[in-house]
Amino acid sequence: MPTQAPPTGPIATSATATATAPTPPSRRAALVALLPGLGLCAVAVALALGIGVFLPTVSALLIAIVLGVIVRNTVRLPAAFEGGLTFAAKRLLRVGIVLLGLQLVLGDILGLGAGMIVVVVAIVTVGILATLVIGKWMGISLTQRLLIACGFSICGAAAVAAVDGVIETKKEEEVVTAIALVVIFGTLLIPIVPVAAGLFGLTNHDAGLWAGGSIQEVAQVVAAGGAIGGAALGLAVIVKLARVLMLAPVMAVISVIRRRAMKGQPATIKRPPIIPLFVAGFIVMVLIRSTGFVPEQVLGVAKIFETALLAAAMFALGTGVRFATFKSVGFKPFALAAASTVVVAGTALGGVLLLA
Repeated sequence: MPTQAPPTGPIATSATATATAPTPPSRRAALVALLPGLGLCAVAVALALGIGVFLPTVSALLIAIVLGVIVRNTVRLPAAFEGGLTFAAKRLLRVGIVLLGLQLVLGDILGLGAGMIVVVVAIVTVGILATLVIGKWMGISLTQRLLIACGFSICGAAAVAAVDGVIETKKEEEVVTAIALVVIFGTLLIPIVPVAAGLFGLTNHDAGLWAGGSIQEVAQVVAAGGAIGGAALGLAVIVKLARVLMLAPVMAVISVIRRRAMKGQPATIKRPPIIPLFVAGFIVMVLIRSTGFVPEQVLGVAKIFETALLAAAMFALGTGVRFATFKSVGFKPFALAAASTVVVAGTALGGVLLLA
């Protein structure tokens, strides 16, 4: 009987490709691959929260990102850790921002009055636009300018990370730089704002509004509001949370602008959604919290998870930075951060005096 010749041509190629094509990894295997990196993040979060107990004015997010930078530059991390670290820097970050929405109650923010709400919008708008313009004049990259602008104008490290989630910054050192600057300058404002408020003759009421409108991190606002005393603390926190609420519209605007900039590019290139999913989730959490039906115990647990998730993301971002590349940042971002601080604080003070 004659031997049948093996198939040739496209059929043979297809058959060979089918026979040799690797099978996709199972979902379980993919999850297992994340465990080393996520386990390292969990250890870092525990350390950051522990250190934060002794340094209450320093955000756990900053501590976590510093730990990440130290680990990356002192230890050679095996490749097995990279998958979990990437997952934390992207996915866990967005879940943490969603949970951040549970801190906000619309009724409290509306209680500030129309004048102060206008001031908050002005702080964020003027702060972002002025920082972008000044940074362009200084020759700083658009991504670095945008990260600093939103971090200083909205809500510190969480805003920086949210912007990174939308624009997908290519240089991780720019993200770390923006977060570090937010904490450095915000910490400096903790003693400066109460002292300056006294020199300007502000009442505790107006000083609290100014602190909430000018300082970057919530923890820093709490410290400054407590130093002012009286009703300043409560007012400062509410104004600060009103700025946090601006995160949603600002991220939507950035996403729309980015989509327009990608117009004309091949359809195969993925475009960001008009409203990113994590921003939509953030808005939903705000609405849920504003119903008043969420038990305090649930809010307490959610706050712990939010801090832990954001700290894990910050640590993962920190591991993406090497000192060799960090040195290239230079002095310009620090100068831009100083200018942004003056713009935001000045806008807040002027608004408090005129409209609040």
